[in-house]
Amino acid sequence: MPMEPRNILRHFKKILIKANLPEMRFHDLRHTAATIMLGQGIHPKVVQERLGHSTIGLTLDTYSHILPAMQADVAENLDELLKPVAVN
Repeated sequence: MPMEPRNILRHFKKILIKANLPEMRFHDLRHTAATIMLGQGIHPKVVQERLGHSTIGLTLDTYSHILPAMQADVAENLDELLKPVAVN
């Protein structure tokens, strides 16, 4: 049986209190999920599809605050890949 939206919100608020989490909107879970996915290196196209955004540009524009940290990770990974191999 489907739940009434107001009951979902009530349950959500109770879960936040029980988990000692700050008050937030139910919609904030969507932003949290997107931020975590991008931060874990999941391809933005996959995130776009999961969120239902019409374009990847919308996803990247909305979550661009994640990109600087991702850039640092990419730079470190490239440094590792391009290190000269030690010759014995």
